[in-house]
Amino acid sequence: MSPATKAQQKAVAKYMKDNYDELKVRVPKGAKERIQSHAEKHDESLNGFVTRAITETMERDGSASESK
Repeated sequence: MSPATKAQQKAVAKYMKDNYDELKVRVPKGAKERIQSHAEKHDESLNGFVTRAITETMERDGSASESK
């Protein structure tokens, strides 16, 4: 696979900015690897697992959630 061109990188950055919010999560040392391993065991990406965990917790807690 060849590296992305500057134009491709710019297009991806614009798409991400227009369609996603970023959220930085800090966890204790070692926790990231445990979370990543759990996600992989369930055939999920780290991002997918964290998003699902947050959404399911909000639904359980009765908070309104907006999903795309």
